[in-house]
Amino acid sequence: MKTNRVTLITLAVADPKRARAYYEALGWELEEDVGEAVFYAMDGMKFGFFTLEGLAAETGRPVEALKTGAMTLAQNFASPEGVDAMFAKAVEAGAEAVREPFKTDWGGYSSYVADPDGHLWEFAHNPFWTLDGDGRIA
Repeated sequence: MKTNRVTLITLAVADPKRARAYYEALGWELEEDVGEAVFYAMDGMKFGFFTLEGLAAETGRPVEALKTGAMTLAQNFASPEGVDAMFAKAVEAGAEAVREPFKTDWGGYSSYVADPDGHLWEFAHNPFWTLDGDGRIA
């Protein structure tokens, strides 16, 4: 089995219902809601939320030690217009606009939002990557 893979991304959230409402407003389709954890299927992977308290108990770390960290999650789009549309949709759904869509110095087009729990998302167009019909990097 390959080691350079990710099978589950779990974000710690204060309120799973609020997180669900936000992500479902963006078009994410719920797979399973088990109360303090929520899961979405992602083409062979899963994306989920876990309450801060539940994740603290699961990991053995205090809630205060659980932070979003210095990372971003990203979605790439086939055009700058796709970036603009998702940025607007995310802000309308309750995200904080961190950086409005802009032309990058490397030839791409990007933007950043923070979801209601502060997790950073990048919406980007990379003209050097081809996306298939499902939005995967080909």
